[in-house]
Formats: sequence, C-alpha cells, structure tokens
Amino acid sequence: MNADGSRFTRLIVFIAFIILLAQAGIAATISTRPLTSKSKSRAVAESPRARRHMRHLARSRRVGSRTVASLKRHHYYERFYASSYAKDITDSDVTAGEDPIVRQAAIDALGNMNGTVLAIEPTSGRVLAMVNQKLALSSGAQPCSTIKLSVALAALSEGIITKETEVRLGGRSHMNLTLALAHSNNAYFEALGRQLGFEKVAHYAHSYGLGELAGYHIAGEQAGVYPEEEISAKLGGVGKMCSFGEGISMTPLQLGSLVTAIANGGTMYYLQHPTTADEVANFQPIVKRHLDIAGMIPEISDGMAGAVEYGTARRLLVNFNEESILGTRFGWFASYANTNYGRVVVVVFLEGGRPTFGPKAAEIAGRMYRGLYDHDFFAAKPVAPAEIRKTVSTD
Repeated sequence: MNADGSRFTRLIVFIAFIILLAQAGIAATISTRPLTSKSKSRAVAESPRARRHMRHLARSRRVGSRTVASLKRHHYYERFYASSYAKDITDSDVTAGEDPIVRQAAIDALGNMNGTVLAIEPTSGRVLAMVNQKLALSSGAQPCSTIKLSVALAALSEGIITKETEVRLGGRSHMNLTLALAHSNNAYFEALGRQLGFEKVAHYAHSYGLGELAGYHIAGEQAGVYPEEEISAKLGGVGKMCSFGEGISMTPLQLGSLVTAIANGGTMYYLQHPTTADEVANFQPIVKRHLDIAGMIPEISDGMAGAVEYGTARRLLVNFNEESILGTRFGWFASYANTNYGRVVVVVFLEGGRPTFGPKAAEIAGRMYRGLYDHDFFAAKPVAPAEIRKTVSTD
C-alpha cells in the first residue's frame, strides 16, 4: 500500500462490522451459568450403564451407504424474494439541502446495488446525504450484529463486564469484550443478554433510540419496532435478541443516531435533513438526550477497530464463505471517520439476494470514504464566524 493509501486508512475509524442476516445460520451453544472469570472445569464421567446405553443408540442410528450417498448428492437451492440490484432509486430523493460532495460520493459508492447510504455530521446531527430516501425512511429490518453495540454498552453500564472480563461460553471456551466485538461472537452476546435480562436490555435499547423516531420532522420516517416483551424461547429469547436482533426492526436512521453519539462522546442529536438552502443556512443542532457512555467508549473502541484489523470484517471482506439461507438478505455496515477537519458517520444498508451481505456493505462504505478523501473532504478548511452555531437542547 502506498503512503497516500496508508494515510487514508488511518483516517477511518470503523465501529461496526459485518452484518449478515442468515435465518438458517449455525447457532452457537453457550453456557447458561452466570458470567465468571476463568476457572478449572470438572471432568464428567458416565456410568457403565450410561456407556452401554450410548453404544446402543449409536448402533441404532447408523445409516447405510445408500442413505449417505443420497445425502451427499442432495443440493440446497437458495430462494430470494428481492433483487440485489436496482435502478432509478434516487429519482424521488429531496437533495437541495444536502452536501453535494458527500452525496455524489455516496451515489458513486452504492452504484446499482439495492440499498441506501446515509451520511451524518456527528457534531450536529445534520444529515449530509441520504441516498434512496424511500428505503432509508422505511420500517427498517433486523439489525443482526449491529445490535451488539447496544448490548455491549448496556453490560458496561451495569458493571457486569469490562473489556478484559473473561466470559465463559461453554466448556473451556472464554472470551473478553475486545475479542467478542472483533469476531462478532454470538455466544458472548447471548450470554450478556441472559445475564442482563430483558428488562435491562430493553431499557438501554430504548435509551439508545431503538423503537422511536431518530429524526426531527423528517417526513416519512418510521420508528421501527422494539418488542414490548421478550421473544419466545423457541425463537431464542433475550439471548438471540442480543446477538442477532431477533424480533427487532431497526432503521438506518436509528443506527446512524447511535453511532453519531458514540462518535462524539455521548450526545444524541435529533437527526435533521435540511431540504432547502435556507434550512442549511439557518441550521441549528437539537440535542435529543445525553448518553452516559463517554467512559465506556474506550472500552469498546479496541474491539471495534479489531473487527477490521484482524477480526470478522477483515476475514469476510477477503474470503467470505456464505451460509445457506432462505429469504431476503440484509447487509448492514456502520462506521465513522473522526478527523480534525472532516467528520462523518456512514451507514450502509442493503437488501436482496446472494450478492447482499455485510461485507458488501462495508465495501461500499470504503469506496465512499475514498471518494470523500479524493475530493478533499478531510482536508483543513477555514471556519467562518457565521458557521459557529448555537445548540438547542430538548432535555
């Protein structure tokens, strides 16, 4: 990589990673015991009677060679209900109040994919660009692994863990928060969810903006869905809610709002989407609430950076092996660049068939950052007195 590319890479702080909805994916197995630090595990020995019973079961379950051959010849065919590609998706967008450089970078990065790109100024909540506004303002979709951000912050707030706490995942397996975020470990976050319980998980999720409008008078915005009670044990209960976001519908604006608060140290702004030049000229940030997360951001930042440096996001971007799934796929990726001169939160959401998954969304985010960098978005800019704005709070 040349020096220019290296400087660009250092500008970008990625904070949320893969995000693949796999309804038929492989579920992780975890211990239901309370979270503990590393300890010696006891060996379990079966009685002679139990061993005889297990041998009997093994003999009764043997399958013939014809059956095995038949299974090997069986092929699974995926069926999808939405296309990964689309055209004319920006025709109805209202763009007069958007930043033209940011919008063009988003359009170029998205290309012909069936998705939306949202760019937000984290120091004010201003929406700089919203490509494919119809999809961005829809009822949302299952958040998949992006829900882990909310769960991690909730567990840190409750003092259940620090980033170094080793959580037992079953057997001799343990993991801390940094590695769990880097590798998007489902078992870890299922364990946290069960330890927190639904009431606390829901309390923090609502405080982080799930289940409510993220924008201020943004026409057409919907509030997504957050269940009023824990989903059934058959669907995985609170554990699956905390690892895959099962039963939850999150919108791109809601994810962008949370990432904006993380990027700026804890201030959750109402997102505002100016639609005229006058609205841009008279823009004033509006604080929705202050989140007490400033002390926890360093606790999660190593894991978030690790997702791209050595964890799940890097592995999937280079060599992704798809799981068999049935239905529509969703790809989520959220990130932020936080430099001295240009600050922007980017959320990419895709839907469709086989080409749609989290790493594709991450690739689009990377292309957008490259476009912003090439057009000097991150270069030093003079600040005029007229650009110094007052902040309006609703607290």
